[in-house]
Parts: sequence; structure tokens; C-alpha cells
Amino acid sequence: MAAATKDKNKKEKGPNGLYKALKKALILTLKLAVSGGLLWFVLHKAGFQKVLETIRGMDEWYFLAAAGLYIAGTFVSCFRWRLFLPAKLALKKLFSLYMLGSFFNTFLPGMIGGDAVKGYYVYKETGRMAESMASIFMDRYLGFTALMLIAFVAYPVGFPYLKGKGLAWLIPVIFTAFIVMSLLFFKLRLGNRIRLLADFYGHFGTYGKRALFKGLIISLVVQSLSNISVYALARGFGLDVSLPLFFVFVPLITTFSSIPLSISGLGIREASFVLLFGSVGVAPQTATALSFAFFLSSAAGSLPGLYEYLKIRKS
Repeated sequence: MAAATKDKNKKEKGPNGLYKALKKALILTLKLAVSGGLLWFVLHKAGFQKVLETIRGMDEWYFLAAAGLYIAGTFVSCFRWRLFLPAKLALKKLFSLYMLGSFFNTFLPGMIGGDAVKGYYVYKETGRMAESMASIFMDRYLGFTALMLIAFVAYPVGFPYLKGKGLAWLIPVIFTAFIVMSLLFFKLRLGNRIRLLADFYGHFGTYGKRALFKGLIISLVVQSLSNISVYALARGFGLDVSLPLFFVFVPLITTFSSIPLSISGLGIREASFVLLFGSVGVAPQTATALSFAFFLSSAAGSLPGLYEYLKIRKS
């Protein structure tokens, strides 16, 4: 037994382990390059000093309101997550884990994902790893479904502005691609080819239509709170952009930022803000400042996750 363990450790430390380490380092380097390059381009165009001055001139009460909306959205998300968990954990416990995951996603990107942290601690509570991770997957999936629905419904409002930037096709294409991928994943079960996802399908079948419908309604509320938080930040900068446009632009920005090409969406998010809000006449320095304020308000809202982590570690 000891010999087998020793051989396994040698394999992990051998060429295969070195290859995995180099691969991770290369991916991280590429993400840093993308984030750094896009940030440099955006700040060069907007003017770093102008962006700083714009941020300093923001009404801090709107910033606090945005951070509060982030926390409120996180709390509401717990009701959605609880619908798919293998055991009914207390809402207080779920909120603690959700804040913990948010903290890891915001402050430790590229090191360990917040969903992995949530999944680990739910497993510690329930003893069911596959069910725990399946619940997190469905929680995320319904969140993105709501994001797509909001963008598609609000699309007519943003069409004239997207058309002006040559992006009129963007929302229909993303929405269609999402539907196709969903059909392939759930109906044709292409995820069976991926070992981790293959274990999830048995658990997906246990989720009733009522739970899925409730989860979607909750997701619409959560995504709406996120859009409104960006609107609040814009008001803090004195911007007069109509609220419905945020229900078009913010889902697109969130979608672009979630593409795993950068560190926590950094750079891609700022470029998206400049591109989309520039279509309604927002100056580059203000759009960039709005992007940074959005990130910082989310970071401020996720800070309680550090307290939760320290509390869990201590216990």
C-alpha cells in the first residue's frame, strides 16, 4: 500500500505534474497579458488622471447603495441555491458560504474558484460531493438564463445604439447560441463526455419543474438588482442614462467578462463599458470610472466573505 502511494506521488511530481504546472502558469500568464493589455489601452484612451478625477467626484452614497444591492442580490441568491441542495441547510449558513465564494472570486481570481470553495464546504456539511456541485451548477445556469432573458426582452430598447456601433446582431446571436448549447447539454447530454459533468445528469433529473421555475424567477430578481446597482453608480457620477439601457448593456458586459480570457474579467469589463456606454454619449473616462466603481462596489460587498472564511477556519 505504501509502495503504491509512493509511486503515485512520483508520477504527480514527474513529467506529467511538471506539464500541468507549466500549463497553469502559461494560462495565468496569458490571462495577465490580456487583462494588462486591455487595461493599458482603455486607460490610455480615457486618460488615467481623468479617470481618477472622475472617481473622486463620485457621490459616495450611491457607491454604498450599489454595495448594499450586491449584498442583497447575494442574499436572494441563497433562496435559489437552496432549491437544488441535497440537504436543506439553514439560510444563514448558505449566505455565509455564498459570501465566502464571492470573496474568493473577487480577491483570489485564478487561484481557487469561489464555486469550488462553496462546493467543498457544502460537501463537508452534507457528505455528498456530486449533489453539492450539481446544485451549484444549476444555480449558475439559471442565473445566466435570467441574464439572457433580460437582455433579449430589453433588446429593442438598445437596438438603435447597438446598431450604431455595428453590434445589432450581438444579443440575438448570444441568445441563440445559449439555447443551442443548452439543448446540446441537457437533451443530447454532450456533458457525458466530460467526467465531472457526467455525474451531474442523474441529479438534474431530481429537480422538479416547480423548483426550476422558482429558481428562474429568483434569478430574474437577482440580475435586476445587479443592473440597478450599476444604474445607481451611474447616477453617482451624474450620468443621465435611462434605466432600461442598463438592462441591455450590463448583461452583455457580464457575459463578456465571464469569458475566461482574463483575470476576473479585468480589462474586458472596462473595454465593454467604454464601448457600450460610449454608444449613448458617455465619455471614455466616465465609462471607465463606472466600470471600476462597479468592480469596487462588488468587492466591498463581498468583503464580509473574508470574515466568514476566518470564522470557518477558526471553528
